[in-house]
Amino acid sequence: MRHLATAVVLTLHALAASAAQAGVLPPLDEAAERLQRQTPALMASAGVPGLSMALVTDKGLAWHGTFGLANARTREPVVEDTVFEAASLSKTVFTYAVLQLVDAGLLELDAPLVRYLPGGYEVGEDPRLAQMTARHVLSHRTGFPNWRPAGAPLTIHFTPGDRFSYSGEGFVYLARVVERITGESTERTVKRLVFEPLGMLHSSFLWQDSHAQHKVFGHDTRGEPQGQRRWTSANPASSLSTTAADFGRFLVAVLNGERLKPDTAAEMLRSQVRVGPFTSSIGRPATPLSDEVSWGLGWGLQQRNGDEAFWHWGDNGNTKAFAVVSRTHSRGLVFFANSVNGLSIAADLVALAMGEGGQPGLEWLAYRRWQNLPPGSRRDAGVAGP
Repeated sequence: MRHLATAVVLTLHALAASAAQAGVLPPLDEAAERLQRQTPALMASAGVPGLSMALVTDKGLAWHGTFGLANARTREPVVEDTVFEAASLSKTVFTYAVLQLVDAGLLELDAPLVRYLPGGYEVGEDPRLAQMTARHVLSHRTGFPNWRPAGAPLTIHFTPGDRFSYSGEGFVYLARVVERITGESTERTVKRLVFEPLGMLHSSFLWQDSHAQHKVFGHDTRGEPQGQRRWTSANPASSLSTTAADFGRFLVAVLNGERLKPDTAAEMLRSQVRVGPFTSSIGRPATPLSDEVSWGLGWGLQQRNGDEAFWHWGDNGNTKAFAVVSRTHSRGLVFFANSVNGLSIAADLVALAMGEGGQPGLEWLAYRRWQNLPPGSRRDAGVAGP
């Protein structure tokens, strides 16, 4: 069965490639039809039990679809209000709230964060903390690691602003600053500034009682469910739970610059720093910088063949996510998968939705494609269901 599914995927994908040229998007209804028809076979080949996705344009949510199983053991299906882990896509939502605080005059992008949260935070006497700004956090130039080792102190590894090195720790620090400024929790701030205004009714940075029935289980390399992650404190870098439709509405708002001053919206998607070959530059020698991938405020940016897009990925281990929006063509895709293998089909899904122009961001991340997964990490072709 797996070989049959693989053959079907390769055949359909070849047809899609022959019908699309680099930089030319397929018609929207054709893209939705391709995704609806071909996604189950891709999921089966990669051993992804469940998936939800949405297509967006600057006019709004254009299409969304659900596929497969929320829990491969109980066979509970993914439905429209099934909640997924957004993982690092959380950073983009938190960024949007932060930039609204900037517009309100409560926070300056280039002011030292110690102005708002005096003291040494968790780095002790390191004087470089006094140089760190919200801009450094949102463009991953703090010098913090992504995450410190368990039980280890937090360390600044290079002068803030010096270069790109992806860091969730920076977002946690900025959240503490925002809580001091607003006098409210991260969850409340984001709910007030993003979730409620955009109609994201199924989104939260915290575990909700409804998640017990409506949130997916993550699945390991064997396709076995490994439980539901229950966030009891908001982590702005990784704890967002949401639906594809909710996040699609958010993407429309970002594309259109809603709820932000025009200059702020433009700054969010302006290149702040070019990236090297790796997500982390800590402990690595200076390397050539990418001509196609850079970072804005909260978003990865990419350009190729005249197409400019913003994007981000999510990886919470047994759950994965990816979103990309072409600013040139005003079209985007987001998908959430409840499998460790979820990003192995990202390039295929984006190609079906956006054409065959290539995705520099995905290439930079260098996740293994589904064709190259170890055989033992894939289940049979029936795992994805109808």
